[in-house]
Formats: sequence, structure tokens, C-alpha cells
Amino acid sequence: MKAGVALLLLPILSLGACAPKPKPAAAVALDCSQPFAALRAKITAQPGLAPAPQEPTEPYRAYSTADGHASYFITEPGAPAHPAILMQQTAGGAMTNTGCPYGDKAAYDQLMAYLTGLKAGRK
Repeated sequence: MKAGVALLLLPILSLGACAPKPKPAAAVALDCSQPFAALRAKITAQPGLAPAPQEPTEPYRAYSTADGHASYFITEPGAPAHPAILMQQTAGGAMTNTGCPYGDKAAYDQLMAYLTGLKAGRK
């Protein structure tokens, strides 16, 4: 009798193995109207966000979403562009760069050009 119940449950249990994987949550969009600290907290609280190893020579911390379609670069105190948050997104083979320059705009523009060059060099 137990074998009969197991045979009846087998098709039901196998359906769970074929269930589609849940889609990863959409990356937090930049909202430059929010204060730097609030936006940084919202970004870094995302589920599945992975920080890159800290590079002591770089003036920012980098984070990537689990699906790899979005990366954030958040400046550290003492960086010329601080405070600033930049975001790179990929879709359909194209990369889009956006950001929030809360501090020195010229330093922010230099940082954006630098980060854009880094990603372009990896292709």
C-alpha cells in the first residue's frame, strides 16, 4: 500500500523540480533626488547584491546584482568625486551609464569616464 501512495505522489513531486526559477528582483534605480546616504543604503540593502573585493587604490566600492546586469560604484570619503553614485546596466549587449553627482561635478565626470573606460576595456 505504501508503494502505491508513493507512485501516486511521484508525478506531483516531480512537478516541483520543473518549476521555473523565480526572476531576480529588478535592480534599484538611481533616484538622485534622494540624499546620498539614503540612496547608498537602499542600493546596498538589495537582496543578492554582491560587493566586489575592496581595492585600496580605487576611490569607490563596487557592487553587482546577482544576474550581473547592473553594477553600482559608490564613492568613498576622500575620493575627488565624493559623494557620488554611478550605475552601469547591460541589456541586449549594450551598456548604459548613469549616476548621481552629489559633489564636485568635474571630478564626477572624470570618474564616469574612468569607469566607462574600464568596462569598455573588458569586452
